[in-house]
Amino acid sequence: MNLEQYLPVLLFIAVGVAVGVVPQLAGYLLGPRRPDVAKGSAYECGFEPFGDARMQFNVRFYLVAILFILFDLEIAFLVPWALALKDIGLTGFLAGMVFLAILCVGFAYEWAKGAMDWED
Repeated sequence: MNLEQYLPVLLFIAVGVAVGVVPQLAGYLLGPRRPDVAKGSAYECGFEPFGDARMQFNVRFYLVAILFILFDLEIAFLVPWALALKDIGLTGFLAGMVFLAILCVGFAYEWAKGAMDWED
């Protein structure tokens, strides 16, 4: 096993760890330490907590979050598609239109089922 082959990988891992650890360590070591009663409390919102911290969230919160991620990721596909539109020609354009049509049908279905409604 030749260590020189793995040097770029080890360097990449070391830089990744340093990027994650060094700022946290610097903030801990160099940051101001001014303890306060409000900072030491569990909540800093100005009023005492009410209810149970383990209360269940409405399922619609998760549904809307998943739908946001789904429709947000479409942009990750549409931006490169739009930038390469001249190079991909009519076939690529039609494939993009099919993708958008399927996406719009899914969006209309979710809207019709009431997935976007916050009120019952």
